[in-house]
Amino acid sequence: MNVRQLQAFLAVAEHLHFGRAAEQLFMAQAPLSRTIQALEGELGSRLFERNTRSVSLTPAGKALVGPAREVLDAVAVAEAAVSAAVSGEAGTVRVEFCGVAAHPLVAALSRGMRADHPGIRLDLTSQAVSRPTIRRLLDGEVDVGLGRFDNLPPGLDGEVLINDSLVVAVPRAHRLAGSQVVSFQDVAAEPFVSLPYATGSVTTDRLWRLGYAHGAGGVNNVQFAPDTSSCLALVGAGVGCHLALRSVSRSTTNPNVVFIPLVRRECELVPDVHLRAAWRSGAADPPVEVALGHLRRFLQHEASAVVA
Repeated sequence: MNVRQLQAFLAVAEHLHFGRAAEQLFMAQAPLSRTIQALEGELGSRLFERNTRSVSLTPAGKALVGPAREVLDAVAVAEAAVSAAVSGEAGTVRVEFCGVAAHPLVAALSRGMRADHPGIRLDLTSQAVSRPTIRRLLDGEVDVGLGRFDNLPPGLDGEVLINDSLVVAVPRAHRLAGSQVVSFQDVAAEPFVSLPYATGSVTTDRLWRLGYAHGAGGVNNVQFAPDTSSCLALVGAGVGCHLALRSVSRSTTNPNVVFIPLVRRECELVPDVHLRAAWRSGAADPPVEVALGHLRRFLQHEASAVVA
């Protein structure tokens, strides 16, 4: 039994006329009759009573109508699912992100995908720092990563989504709090609050790179904290300074913390801190391409709004 036979059977069952059924199926009447006969042979039972004047369903034929429709409906669903997956209209995209700067991107992606591609489901996870996402991308546990990635290893592609830069967070009572920009040399001897270096924190990495670049032989890390919010709370309490991202300064409302941009020439001494998207190299699955396209269009829209 095959789909073609069931289609032929239902056409005859609907019209109870082989000629009209053949017209519906765009075939001649003789091949249609042979198809029905072959189906009856496979089932071992007559499906139609037919004579020169009429065609009617046998009890076996009546019993087959419902299941035949269910089979054809299931075939249609299967074809639609495959077509949607190939075109990028169905599937799952696993997105992992790090940092508050990624939150607007994730929100826009989720909103856009639900509106334009409801057949694609987003699985969202977050990390405190970006390094674990690289391994999860390579292991196939994540489809798209959003984070601060220094050097993508072979097997991953990426692109910059949002340009970012370094700022120094200082207590409001700090001697440099009124400065427009700051050189790292001005704060190299200050106590610093940082994220643990071993976790792969980008800002802690840049802090130590700047310290060695200025011949300080390191920095005075007086306190490590588990996340950026905790670091900034400690800065506000006067424990020390913190090297942060400009994007973080835009989303922080702590009145006891002042953010001062690091001079550009010193930002250029260390690798950038831009927010990137990363994914596995090669032809990405269609749903992944759809998600990346949404991110790009959102950023283009945001850039156009700023220019306007």
